[in-house]
Amino acid sequence: MALLEVDTVRRSFGGVVAVDRVSFRVDQGQIKAIIGPNGAGKTSLFNIISGLLKPESGRVRFKGQDIGGRKPYQIARAGLARTFQNPSLFLQISVLENVMVGQHCRTRSEFAGCCLKTPGQRREERAMRDSALARIDYVGLADRAAAPAGALAFGQRRMVELARALATEPDLLLLDEPASGLNMSETDELGQLIEKIRDSGVTVLLVEHDMSLVMNISDEILVLDNGATIAEGSPLAIQNDPNVIAVYLGSDFKHASASQKS
Repeated sequence: MALLEVDTVRRSFGGVVAVDRVSFRVDQGQIKAIIGPNGAGKTSLFNIISGLLKPESGRVRFKGQDIGGRKPYQIARAGLARTFQNPSLFLQISVLENVMVGQHCRTRSEFAGCCLKTPGQRREERAMRDSALARIDYVGLADRAAAPAGALAFGQRRMVELARALATEPDLLLLDEPASGLNMSETDELGQLIEKIRDSGVTVLLVEHDMSLVMNISDEILVLDNGATIAEGSPLAIQNDPNVIAVYLGSDFKHASASQKS
């Protein structure tokens, strides 16, 4: 069943076409990757899906509803969360407080209740705190919950942002280059975590340049070049697609993949 459907979406900037009539779907329970050279339109496509950009034409449907043109907070409330290439955290406050921010799209307390600290508001805040601590533990940072986000290493900041996205209780999680800046060991751990997230019932769509990670965890891959789709299919099909090899992977990657299998 299709959780996300992108239908002939187009977007340009000053005459430069960033996304050129791209269509694809993400089925529930999948890990799907979007790859391509720098400037291929991957992040622009993510920005359209998550509501930061409006498509000039085409449609984006999530859970069967057209979300093109909706505001980001409305899309988050519908069950779609995302991370960014560069972790976007509040560096002066704690890891716990950063993750709790992600839960506000699920809160019910009114402004007056928050000001008056009503019993209902206090119960909700305790529940938010407990849920945020569980997310922090889930990504392996339980011992850093009280630390300021600005005191963390880059890889740990990525995990905080991931925990905050999970705190929104998404059905679909968009990860924008989650392995960027991570070492090999951290990338391996990230791959295991993404599979764990998928196995928990959250569908994953990621943009990524680390081909080892992409090929190891993806069910399907979409390849973009100059804003347009040039291939879509299983990791094995993508590794052997001549257009993808010529534009992005290169023959060295194909030979390396073949040697790993032998």
